[in-house]
Amino acid sequence: MQEKKAAETKITQRVIKKYPNRRLYDTDTSSYITLTEVKRLVMESEPFVILDVKTGEDLTRNILLQIILEEEASGSPMFTAPVLASVIRFYGHAMQGFVGGYLEKNIQSLMEVQTKLTEQTQGLTPEMWSQFVTLQSPVLQAMMGGNLEQTNKVLAQMQEQMQKQTGQMLGAFGLKR
Repeated sequence: MQEKKAAETKITQRVIKKYPNRRLYDTDTSSYITLTEVKRLVMESEPFVILDVKTGEDLTRNILLQIILEEEASGSPMFTAPVLASVIRFYGHAMQGFVGGYLEKNIQSLMEVQTKLTEQTQGLTPEMWSQFVTLQSPVLQAMMGGNLEQTNKVLAQMQEQMQKQTGQMLGAFGLKR
C-alpha cells in the first residue's frame, strides 16, 4: 500500500532515448524529436531524462550542453570568452564543487526575481514593459551587486577558515607556516 502511494506521488519524468544514429526518441509521444523540442521541454519545465538506448547511461547533461552550445553559436551569446575561461579554470581546482552550487543558487535567485517581475507586470503593453524594464535596471543591478558583495564576504570567510584549518593541521604535525 505504501509503495503504491509513493509511486503515485513520485514525479514522473519523460524518458527520451538516444540512439547511436544520434536520433532522440520520446517514449511519451512515441516519436522522434529534435534538440529544438528538447529545448521546448526545458522552457516548459517539463521533467525529463535522456538515456543512451544501448548502455542506459544518463546523457541529459550532454544534450543540455549541446543545446547551450547551439544557443551560444547563434544570436547573441550569454557567456563572454572571459567568463567561459574563468569557468574552465575552476575545473580541477579545490573550489570546483563550490562553483557549481554557487551558480545554481544564483540562477535560481534570478529565476525567482524573473517570476515575480512577470507576475507583477502581467497586462503591461510592450511600451509599458519597455519603460518598466528601463526603470527596473538600476534596481536589478543594485540587487545583483548586493548579491556579489555577499558572495565576496562568504568567500573571504571560507578563505580565513581554510587558512585556520591549514594552520591547525600543520601545527598538529609540528610544522609552522
